[in-house]
Amino acid sequence: MSGRGKKIPVIGGGSAGGFPSAHTAKRFYRDAKVSIIEKEEKTLVPCGIPYIFGTLSSIDEDLFKVDYEKYGIELMAGEKVDEIKRGEKKVRTEKGREIGYDKLVLATGSRSIMPPIENSDLENVFIIEKDYEHTKRVLDGLRGKKKIVLVGGGFVGVELGDELRKREYDVTVVEVLPHCLQLVFDDEFCELVENKLREIGVKLQTGRKIERMLGKKKVEGVELDDGTKMDADAVIITVGTKKNVELAKEAGLKVDDTFGVKVDEYQRTSDEDIFAVGDCAYKFSFFTKKPSSVMLASVASMEARIAGANLFKPVRKNIGVIGTCSTAIRDTAFGVAGLTEKAAKEEGIRYIVGNATIPDKHPPAMPGMTRIKMKFLFEEEEGEIIGAQLCGSHIVGELANMVTLAIENRMTIDEVATFPAATHPCITAPPAFYHLTQAAEDARMKIK
Repeated sequence: MSGRGKKIPVIGGGSAGGFPSAHTAKRFYRDAKVSIIEKEEKTLVPCGIPYIFGTLSSIDEDLFKVDYEKYGIELMAGEKVDEIKRGEKKVRTEKGREIGYDKLVLATGSRSIMPPIENSDLENVFIIEKDYEHTKRVLDGLRGKKKIVLVGGGFVGVELGDELRKREYDVTVVEVLPHCLQLVFDDEFCELVENKLREIGVKLQTGRKIERMLGKKKVEGVELDDGTKMDADAVIITVGTKKNVELAKEAGLKVDDTFGVKVDEYQRTSDEDIFAVGDCAYKFSFFTKKPSSVMLASVASMEARIAGANLFKPVRKNIGVIGTCSTAIRDTAFGVAGLTEKAAKEEGIRYIVGNATIPDKHPPAMPGMTRIKMKFLFEEEEGEIIGAQLCGSHIVGELANMVTLAIENRMTIDEVATFPAATHPCITAPPAFYHLTQAAEDARMKIK
């Protein structure tokens, strides 16, 4: 499609939402002038931030590096947009530069939350931000420290715990819920995560919250709500993020304070010339159509590929958030796609569960074989797949992606059970006992 003479800036776009928006826009509207206005001079890969603290040798190894010129995209780095002039169809940066637009994409993301904990302003109390200079200060601040308390047992807290142990820090995770990753997995998978964390030396305090930081100038410890006191040379807080919607609000766009910038199924905001994607944008569940608070890079990229294609002519629709994610602790991976049992029960969805534990190579004597544990959920009446959870080797991440595609296409128990899985002894489960088909067959036997 032609976009001759059209200007398409993307605000806040050096990562999962912004670059795919610009890239897709350039593919669909080849003659348009596509640009990314990024406030950071150096942009980190957000999902890679925990690995700066263990696996990666330097923070610069986690930089988002793209040859923008190769894709015909102009990058304006170090330019923070502080105003959208909708009447003039211009954006203004804090340096006073004005940039015109025909269509505009907001990918302003989210920022970390600092909970109201007493004395959280002490030195060596940190939060994790998607910011190069901030992350560098945290990394530098941990040098010479020994005991670190992580507040929050979500993905970032769990991954940081693993990474910090690789550098032999004494690590304790404090999580207010009964289990780490309880917002993502059912309890039995949470317990597998916790067992793995304990195995590598991470201490856990679950069902507890921090009442206050202890110390005078620098943090020296924390006190929990049950009165327990723990020494700490540093505290890192990872309790979640808040949508960055201030720019949209100031521009007069419709914004839901909880769920973000209002968009339609084409990612258009209340102004048809402005689109929003990623953490800042409103989302809804694929299953219930209710508002969703999920904020994932996978969802941001999906929305970006929808918005970038739809700028001048709607061709793609957002079908809603399925919710697919994965993580790994050393050599053990955990993945989830769609609804958990807990989520299905909360929504009143009747379901059937299928289970399977299958080697990831065949025969099982193959070197490096690991068993994959899989839990499949199917809607009871129609038999459509609605979710899965997995644990095992790193192929779990791709199996979760396969399940997502099956959910999106509303595959049923019998369709999953009979799909022809191509296999090879070195890299997959046996064809007679493939993970997805066996879990589906197990569910099939439970239909009344």
